[in-house]
Amino acid sequence: MCRCLNVSTSGYYAWADRDPSQRARQNDWLLERIKAHHASSDGVLGAPRMHETLRHEGVAVGRHRVAGLMRRATLCGVPQRRRWGNKPIGRRPVNVSNHLNRDFAATAGNQKWVTDITYIRTAEAWLYLCVVIDLFHHEVVGWSMSRTQDRSMVINAVLMALWQRKGDDPVVLHSDRGTQFTSDDYQQFLADHNVLCSMSAVGHCADNAAAEGFFGMLKRERVNRRRYTTIAEARQDVFDYIERFHNPRVRRRIQANDNALPLTQPSAKTG
Repeated sequence: MCRCLNVSTSGYYAWADRDPSQRARQNDWLLERIKAHHASSDGVLGAPRMHETLRHEGVAVGRHRVAGLMRRATLCGVPQRRRWGNKPIGRRPVNVSNHLNRDFAATAGNQKWVTDITYIRTAEAWLYLCVVIDLFHHEVVGWSMSRTQDRSMVINAVLMALWQRKGDDPVVLHSDRGTQFTSDDYQQFLADHNVLCSMSAVGHCADNAAAEGFFGMLKRERVNRRRYTTIAEARQDVFDYIERFHNPRVRRRIQANDNALPLTQPSAKTG
């Protein structure tokens, strides 16, 4: 083989007996961390979120390198399904405008919230979920589930978010123009609790992209991978996703940022 490939025999044996390079050892260490995170997430983490997870652990690694390692190990996340549809639009109250204006950045918690409603199919009936998300750290600070998507479900989700709010500082709460959000009861509830209502423009789903993004993850990573036979089963699984998977990951990321972990590349002896 060496003769046919015009390679010296000594050179071949030197290559075959050579120890793995530092890059190869680092890749082996990274791949073990990637496999561990992928397994703990029930196989939902793709390259972008895997890269984010490793960065918050203090590992300085490029996104393309993570994607390459995952591709060679045949690890992948759950792709997003594209669906298009329309839903009824309520009339925005006269004194309400788009205060958020697609500015999804917040410098502290309880400054900007977004809320929305989604549906979950079960063999028994539809289950509706309303969430309130804090844009500072993207934690679900309030949520409520019901068989009917009425204003009571929305108010209960906002009430849960208000319970965890520290102080009475005003907070912007953005939503679309669903009839639950434009109702008089909902508007009065926000006014009574020092919450500034903000609403999207007609036909601009990107105005509430943060809430839509969370629902996309929920459906992609959990709901679309299950078949719920009862409402109770769906409730339990959605609770598990929010309180035992999504929010704990957010809190660990906040803690990692607060501790200001240095980003260090694993050494050749790491692992």
